[in-house]
Amino acid sequence: MTGLAVDRIDAVAVADAIVERAAAGDEEAFAAIVAAHAQDMARVAFGICGESDLAKDAVQAALVVAWRKLGSVRDPSRVRSWLVAVTANEARQLVRRRRPVRLAELAVEPSSPDATAADAIRRADLSTALARLSADDRAVIALRYGAGLDSEEIGRALGVSASGIRSRLSRVMDRLRKELGDA
Repeated sequence: MTGLAVDRIDAVAVADAIVERAAAGDEEAFAAIVAAHAQDMARVAFGICGESDLAKDAVQAALVVAWRKLGSVRDPSRVRSWLVAVTANEARQLVRRRRPVRLAELAVEPSSPDATAADAIRRADLSTALARLSADDRAVIALRYGAGLDSEEIGRALGVSASGIRSRLSRVMDRLRKELGDA
């Protein structure tokens, strides 16, 4: 076996051990898992919620669920997709419970030195188009493009077949392209 293969096996064994320790109540191990996946969880929550305060609430709710149910993860190598799925579920629940009050603020100045006013308008249009999607459709988009999960992982997370996820993703993307005039 090559040194690289041995290193990979060692890394997997360490990751599995951390998940097992966290599932047994080790707070430091749980903190290490959260630190490794917090950005993916935040990206997915924001993609579904559309606003940072609600996304933060969704991540916090997901962490509570994760702490209680981490022992239910059968395959420690899938802890990332499991955490992201828990986050997506919590975000969808928060969005469904919330009354739809949407105010979009356009930035007067570009967000970066290379950005233009046209870029700001395109971002606002995309944000508006995403806001019109259901929380479930935003979850599929967020899991695919925010967390980088493949259709198999998304399907497991949402209880849908991989081909069903690919179909749904295709329909949602077609709808966004049409709404944004990119068709």
